[in-house]
Amino acid sequence: MVQARTARRDGADRMGARQIYEALRDQILQRAYRADGQLPSSRALAVELGIARSTVTVAYEQLAAEGFVDIRHGSRPRVARDVIAEEPQRKAVRHPPRKARLSEYGERLTRFALHWERPRSLLADFRYGDLAPSDFPIPAWKKAVVAAITQRPDRLAYDDPCGSLRLRSALQNYLWRSRTVRCDVDQIIVVNGSQQGLDLCARLLLNPGDHFVMEDPGYLMARRIFAATGAATVPIPVDKDGLETERLAKVAARLAYVTPSHQFPLGGVMPIARRHQLLAWAKRSNAYVIEDDYDSEYRYDTKPVPPLHALEGGGSVIYLGTISKTLSPALRIGYLVVPSELHSAFAAAKQMIDRHTPLLEQDALAAMLESGAYDSHVNRVRRHNGERRQALLDALRRRFGDRIQIDGAAAGLHVVVWFRDLAQTSEAALIEAARDKRIGIYPVSPLFDKARRDQRPDVVGLVMGYAALDRRQIERGCQLLAQVVQQLVARKGW
Repeated sequence: MVQARTARRDGADRMGARQIYEALRDQILQRAYRADGQLPSSRALAVELGIARSTVTVAYEQLAAEGFVDIRHGSRPRVARDVIAEEPQRKAVRHPPRKARLSEYGERLTRFALHWERPRSLLADFRYGDLAPSDFPIPAWKKAVVAAITQRPDRLAYDDPCGSLRLRSALQNYLWRSRTVRCDVDQIIVVNGSQQGLDLCARLLLNPGDHFVMEDPGYLMARRIFAATGAATVPIPVDKDGLETERLAKVAARLAYVTPSHQFPLGGVMPIARRHQLLAWAKRSNAYVIEDDYDSEYRYDTKPVPPLHALEGGGSVIYLGTISKTLSPALRIGYLVVPSELHSAFAAAKQMIDRHTPLLEQDALAAMLESGAYDSHVNRVRRHNGERRQALLDALRRRFGDRIQIDGAAAGLHVVVWFRDLAQTSEAALIEAARDKRIGIYPVSPLFDKARRDQRPDVVGLVMGYAALDRRQIERGCQLLAQVVQQLVARKGW
């Protein structure tokens, strides 16, 4: 019996050695290893594959016998210098192209696909949404995470899809003291960032052929998420006071997406009269209003305005918040406050999509909220970003004077800058020229609805974020941007 087991093991080892030999041979021929490049040691490869070292040794000996590798005592195997030059490269098997068979939803998504581009090394990147790594509260977050791991080992399991009860209770208290939002714990749904919150709203509230209201210009990703359902956009213009709510009188839509506390991107704050007008439309139309309170923590020259949710108890308002603008976008934690009648639907959808948001991060955030560390961090970062904001405003005014108009500077983490000297047709040239000087700038034009593009201002507008930059970068970036604008104006004779 022992001999039989030994024979089976030896057979399995020979089969394993053959597979390893073929895999390494093919990788060598396909240039995965360069000539004279080192392969893993037999010990390291055996540990990685979970097999006997002797099995790997047999494979390497076969490769050496055929001239693919050179083996020397005490050294890792190396690819033979001449093997790649002599052997033709084996091409991977290519199947004839096949058209993807997607659902209607999938087809719509491909039209909206955004291609991630690895950030270039820039002297100053004015991209909105980035935060300064130095602002992240490493000691406080580390302490909270370690406590979550050591004190709550049971958290390494499945949990409530709506979010941990501890975090939802902490958020309930935070929303009341910071934003006067009253809600029950059961109304709070913890999500993986505001993007997932918007996606849940789209899936649960919109059907193909429905209509939804969007601010114009407005948040591009929200528009695309809603449109991916097959619903149609109803773009409503914004002015210095946000959404022009009087235009809703004859609009029939299932939902409206708004940023009333700091309109994105132009920065208007919706006055109380318009807020009541919007809520009256929602009640009359049996529609829901998604209130994205994405950066309400950052107010500089204006006093906080009560959110829509606080004005009517949230009967038709879905309140959306996030920590992406306070802690880090990388943590992917956001939250929804939904009307009570929507709780079961949102809970079921959250469970179906991903079961729940990671629990350790939830407990860590809850601990920071409970201890006051989160509030202290927000106050500190608000001060830092207030200083960065002032540095940007000073640099822009010094470099451009009255040749620009700045919107949205009273709150948030960005401003919109309109360049009176540059016609809209020069936008692409401006962005390219700035990139050549290693300055990242981003136009406001894609945030306008395509149906109304001809009604946008006939000058170049930039959304300029500042939260990830220091004073030196801001000053240098504005200096180089001024040079680019001056060159374009001189070249075109504007």
